[in-house]
Amino acid sequence: MAKITPMMQQYFEIKEQYKHCLLFFRLGDFYEMFFEDAVIASKELEITLTGKDWGQEERAPMCGVPFHSADGYIARLVERGYKVAICEQVEDPKTAKGLVKRDVVRVITPGTVVDNTVLDETKNNYILSVFSSANGYGIAVCDVTTGEFQTTEFRSVQAAAKILDETARFSPAELVCNSEFLSTPLAKEIEERFHLYLNDIDSRMYEYNTAKDTLLAHFKVKTLESFGLQKKLLAVSASGALMWYLNETQKNDLSHISALKYYTTGDFMLLDLSARRNLELTETMREKNKKGSLLSVLDKTQTAMGARLLRKWVEQPLLSKEEINQRLDGVEELFRDLFLREEIKEILHSMYDFERIMSRVVYQNANARDLAALKNSVENLPLLKKILSRCKSPYLSTLHDRLDTLENIHALIAQSIVEDPPFSVREGGMIREGFNEELDTYTKAKENGTTWIHQLEEEEREKTGIKNLKVRYNKVFGYYIEVTKSNLELVPEGYIRKQTLANAERFITPELKELEELILGAEDKITTLEYDMFCEIRNAVAAEVERIQYCAYIVSVIDCLQSLAEVAQNRSYVKPLVDDGDVIEIKGGRHPVVEKMMDGQFIPNDTYLDREDTRLAIITGPNMAGKSTYMRQTALIVLMAQIGSFVPAERAHIGIVDRIFTRVGASDDLSAGQSTFMVEMTEVANILHNATNKSLLILDEIGRGTSTFDGLSIAWAVLEYIADTKQIGAKTLFATHYHELSELEGKLSGVKNYCIAVQEQGEDIIFLRKIQRGGADHSYGVQVARLAGLPNKVIRRSGQILKQLNAADITKKAKQIAKGAGMVAINAMVATQDYAAAIRTAVEAGVDAVVSGAGLPLELPGIVGTTDVAIAPIVSSGRAAKLILRRWAKEFGRTADFVVIEGCKAGGHLGFAEDDLLAGKCQTLDDILPEVLAEVKPFEAQFGHSIPVFVAGGVYTGADMAHFTAMGAAGVQLATRFITTYECDASQGYKDVLLNARPEDVRIIHSPVGMPGRALNTPLVQALAEGTRFPPRHCARCLKTCDPAKVPYCITHALIEAVKGNVEEGLFFCGANVGRLDRMRTVQELMDELVTEWRQNQ
Repeated sequence: MAKITPMMQQYFEIKEQYKHCLLFFRLGDFYEMFFEDAVIASKELEITLTGKDWGQEERAPMCGVPFHSADGYIARLVERGYKVAICEQVEDPKTAKGLVKRDVVRVITPGTVVDNTVLDETKNNYILSVFSSANGYGIAVCDVTTGEFQTTEFRSVQAAAKILDETARFSPAELVCNSEFLSTPLAKEIEERFHLYLNDIDSRMYEYNTAKDTLLAHFKVKTLESFGLQKKLLAVSASGALMWYLNETQKNDLSHISALKYYTTGDFMLLDLSARRNLELTETMREKNKKGSLLSVLDKTQTAMGARLLRKWVEQPLLSKEEINQRLDGVEELFRDLFLREEIKEILHSMYDFERIMSRVVYQNANARDLAALKNSVENLPLLKKILSRCKSPYLSTLHDRLDTLENIHALIAQSIVEDPPFSVREGGMIREGFNEELDTYTKAKENGTTWIHQLEEEEREKTGIKNLKVRYNKVFGYYIEVTKSNLELVPEGYIRKQTLANAERFITPELKELEELILGAEDKITTLEYDMFCEIRNAVAAEVERIQYCAYIVSVIDCLQSLAEVAQNRSYVKPLVDDGDVIEIKGGRHPVVEKMMDGQFIPNDTYLDREDTRLAIITGPNMAGKSTYMRQTALIVLMAQIGSFVPAERAHIGIVDRIFTRVGASDDLSAGQSTFMVEMTEVANILHNATNKSLLILDEIGRGTSTFDGLSIAWAVLEYIADTKQIGAKTLFATHYHELSELEGKLSGVKNYCIAVQEQGEDIIFLRKIQRGGADHSYGVQVARLAGLPNKVIRRSGQILKQLNAADITKKAKQIAKGAGMVAINAMVATQDYAAAIRTAVEAGVDAVVSGAGLPLELPGIVGTTDVAIAPIVSSGRAAKLILRRWAKEFGRTADFVVIEGCKAGGHLGFAEDDLLAGKCQTLDDILPEVLAEVKPFEAQFGHSIPVFVAGGVYTGADMAHFTAMGAAGVQLATRFITTYECDASQGYKDVLLNARPEDVRIIHSPVGMPGRALNTPLVQALAEGTRFPPRHCARCLKTCDPAKVPYCITHALIEAVKGNVEEGLFFCGANVGRLDRMRTVQELMDELVTEWRQNQ
């Protein structure tokens, strides 16, 4: 038999140690695979299968991938469940004697992937270890990309169910276990339910002493007591075995895994597998998508680290009143201070995922670009700390104190690594000039070698007087000095003869040889030096891993808080009162996800539950009426409050609950061979065994999976058991189609009946979506069927089309009147609920421009979505203009087409502090205009077009117009004077009120929009000033920040009444110059008057 080649012999020796892996064998610039590995890889990766001579008759099957693009190929294999062993050349081929040494440097498995391009940056990538013994289970979980490492153990009869719950919570990419666990029914259930491949590892590694020694060695400690693991034998076994597996596969010291946390399931609100699924916390039930989940509503994080932490917060609601209120206070401060929040967001947005960058640094596979990204991420930490110093809430102040600015890390990388380094660390070009003198010398030698030789030639000519002396180069001698024979008597003593020619002699000098060595060896030395220096820098950064990880955690917390504040502001959420009591009271509660999808048309509902008279609410009503939505919204509001979030309600008082149980919907678990009814009863049994009097239960249609009488009897018995304070006595929402159950009110203490209100119209019904006291007497099944005849999508679409047709009609009329002059624009208020929808409808209808104020229109370019429509912000300060234009440029690559300044003398809502307006301390248009003109200049230069600035608010005459245009304004905006024209379509009563107004009749009022406004002192304004309240009769939820339960009046109603001329109930907005109006005019008259005055004052 022919002899196997040495290289293939080496391959077989290494492959023998990694039989269960696909071996990526480094040969030059490629990773090659052979034999069965090659067949599998060529098929999975769709690459060509070739062959290689290996000393035998038949060629070895072979395929390969370039080493610089291997990550993508490895990720695809790992995603399909394969393990990949990376075998590298571990010595320099140039210095190797004989065959280059090779060894496996890392084994990549689904739970140990660190390549950010293939991981979901918003989710942790966990590997879970399960240890099964006769005494119970131990589990440990780790994310090698962040260094997080946790463990716990379960010894109760419910241990198996808790393993399922924890597996659902962590959603691991890989599970390792001992061989005993593989033979349990639980292992099979995990495999089928979570589609996980269970990987049993050497059971000896799970032995307590072995596992303990592994942990002691890794953490370099003598005892595990500091980790809280004394007497936690099962947890130590699970975590020690996992640590061994990670060491075996990762082949490095994993120093970023610097702590092991022992947790108990009682640290957080308990949420079982069913509750997580039914409440759609992080993904929807059907599509398994984040969109449509609670997380999708709450996630406005700016960093990947923040997104991962927010996901944990959603999955682990708090139980401590102090911790919850600490978070809520932090969110409240950011909620109230828009500028603070925007400044924080801008800094966070510039940060890369430096938590995961650090795992690559520790793994020593981070390149210079990773370090540059780390530098750019920490660059603004001092500014973030400075911004946080303004915060008053204890939580944000604590975060400020704990935020490490990592200035030494930034300085080290900024001084050493170039701004835009190359991808490879082996080809130079990474180290900044001036960082290392020796490297600079070689770099200059490479760049300036020819110049240095010419300089030496000139110096030698001058020194020797030999005018035709030449410095030349060939491959045999290198650099040499050539002197003709006629000048030999001038050659100095220091010259060393190298070669004699017919007409000349060739010499060398020590200085020339030194220069030659410098020039010719520069490139190799640059590459070697740079790589060595880069490794030193990377190791210096790795040594600070714990500091950087903790900083990443603090940044993540700040990001989560600003995200919750941003959502609260945008969605009109309120701060809940959270305590240890037993009351859940929600006024005007809304479902956070459904409300967002319905775009402001959601009907709010109240909820009241306690431990006394209203423990259990039985809810009856027809299908499609909204029972399930109502119950889920209650659970979600409680959960949101306990993660420290504001909640979608008018107000909320939440007594902390220890668990939320749900039994909602009927989804056959066919993969586990269980019917609808079996699944339902299993879930109900779990609830009855584990609920306490501090739990919240959401039960929907219990007993419907079997016959009517069986179902009714089971539902009745379950209700009695839950209502009994000696058994459970938990707060419960119980929806049912069994109307007979409404008889329990009065028979069982704590039971109350509720139903969904329905309005009958002949044979049809209208769902009012309101919860009211009392039970429903029948289910309206026929009417519901009739309603289902026309798809809801068609109904909704027709409503959209109607809005578009109306808007298009108005736009068309306006353009006909304009006859091509000027532009047709809408003024969109940021404060309104249907802000985005109104803009999109107007754009579809063909408006020329959108002007936006009453808040910061930060997202306007994205909403408009086309550069065919001009956009303009309304601002009241240079600061606001800068913030808006900077955001537009950065996020949307667009700037304003023009800017409108609204001064403090304007009518309507004002962008100034109420106290300053009342005290007359506001900036005037004369102050603001130069500021805004200065702020728009950089953006005019950046985008290559002018940005006209218009002034409004206090402009009354043509002389005012001339004054402001002379200051640089492109034009002005007037409103109050045009109301008293014949063409204005306001009622004459409205116009008469303005004409009769005196200067002293003008007042600064507080609007439900949350801003001050200027209006006339009408009876309504007078009554409001005296404390009279006019509760809204029909709330259309037109404003984001308006709370119908708290506002003294409905501003929409008051403005409509004013337009009608209703002096008693109307709110008459007007400018400060209203007292100067003297008579009615035509628009033509007014324009002529203004233009004449303007010309006279030019």
